[in-house]
Formats: sequence, structure tokens, C-alpha cells
Amino acid sequence: MSSSNPRPSKAQRKSEAREQARLAMEERDRRQKRASFLIKWGVVAAVIAILVIIGLIVAGNIRSQVPEAGPAPAHGNEFGGITLTSTTELAATDVQTVDIATLPEEAASPADPPPGVSAAGADEPVQVVAYVDVNCVHCANFERTHAEQIQTWLDEGAITFEYRNVAYLDANSQTDYSSRGAAALACVADASPGAYWDFSAAVFGNFENGELSDAELAELAAAVGAEDISTCLAEGTFRPWAQFGTQAAETYGVGGTPTVFVDGEEVPDAVSEFAAVTQAKIDEKS
Repeated sequence: MSSSNPRPSKAQRKSEAREQARLAMEERDRRQKRASFLIKWGVVAAVIAILVIIGLIVAGNIRSQVPEAGPAPAHGNEFGGITLTSTTELAATDVQTVDIATLPEEAASPADPPPGVSAAGADEPVQVVAYVDVNCVHCANFERTHAEQIQTWLDEGAITFEYRNVAYLDANSQTDYSSRGAAALACVADASPGAYWDFSAAVFGNFENGELSDAELAELAAAVGAEDISTCLAEGTFRPWAQFGTQAAETYGVGGTPTVFVDGEEVPDAVSEFAAVTQAKIDEKS
């Protein structure tokens, strides 16, 4: 009588054993490959983390190496600002140098507007003072929204427009773009004041394309008709100026950008309300 479950032959048992061994070896190889893959990417991640840390340390050292005192650009005022009286002219000043050591530790009255911010006389153009950062999305929105109207008012002589370019967002940039942008604007004010408005508009207009290198900033300046600012940027000529303006803004309670004052009064929402507030001030003088 035959069994319903015949015992495997010796050859079958050997074949099954070989198959189990093959499967075990394949599983072992897969595990080794996974382990090797994880180790390799773990090493890569560790190297990247180390490079990031080194980059942050280097950036911090570079920032700390910027002198607290340095030259002011031609047309730069004692408040860290540069004032347009038209789209091709900047207000004259006699400031030669700036020094953070000359700033107070804190504002005497935090509720007051910063120094140099006040209502213009009845027969003078409306004074606009804007604290902006080239790496600030809201500043780019402000420029995009109001540049055409500002240009019209400037060329009509209805306003003066003072830019106080600050570097609040350097902490968010591995290249200190806010400081470098502010310094580049100072370079143009110093060498080619007639191109300042166009260069400022071009820098803010580039925001969506990301940060610019020094070479790209110099190319952009040349594209709007400014003299070569490559050496000015490479030597960091106006990095102390940018640092001074930033510290002055912090000292006098400017909490963010854009912060815009029209005839001494802060505009609550610069992006949406600037045009209406400024036009009202202009109408008051008509």
C-alpha cells in the first residue's frame, strides 16, 4: 500500500537545501548592500553637516571682521541713509565717516521716530524715509507696488525719498547678501549717483531670482550705466557703512522691513497704504 505523502528523495532534499542556502545568501547580500548604502549616505550627511557648520563659522568670522568704523559714500548722511531728490540726483552731504561707537546704547525715547525723520516744511517736498533690506520679500513687494509712483513723484519734485538700506536678514544668508547688497548700493551712490535709482530698482527687481554674487551685483550696476564697482565690492569698502546703518536702525527701534515714514509719521502697512498716505500729504501742501 503506497503512502499519500511520499518521503522526498535524497536528490530532492539536496536540491531543496541548495535552494534554501541560495535564498539565505541572497538575503544576506541584500542586507549587506542596505547596510553599506546607509553607511555611505550617513557619511555623506555627516560631511554635509560639518561643511554647513564650517560655513556658518566662517560667515560668522567674516561678519565679526567688518570694522565698526569706515568711510561713508558720497551722498551718505549721518543716519546711514541716501536721499534721492529726483531719479537722477542724490542729496549732497558732508559726512566722511561713520562709527558704530558714536551710536547710543538705546534710543532716548523709543516712541519717537528715528533721528532725521520729520515733517518737511510747508514749501518743501514731502519727506519719505524707508528702511529696507535687499533680501526682504516684503521690501521687494513694496518696490514692485510703488516704484512707478515714487518715480513720478520724485521727478515732479513732490517728494524726497531716503533709502536706509539695512542688513537684518544676513542671518538667513550664507553670503551676507543683505550687507553686500547695501554695500553695493553705497558703491553706486559714491561712484555713479545718477544711476542709484535704476540700480536700486534692479536689485529689488531681481529678488525672485535669488541672491546675487559680488560679480553679478557689479554686472547689474554696469547694466544700468554705473561705473565699475568690482573693486569697491571686493575690498568691502562700504561694509562698515552697511553695518552702521543696520545698528542705527536697531538702536532706534526699527523692528522690521520695510518700515516707511512719510513726513515723520510711520505708515502702518507700507505695501498697501504708502501711496494713499503719501498722496494725502502731497495734497496738503498743494
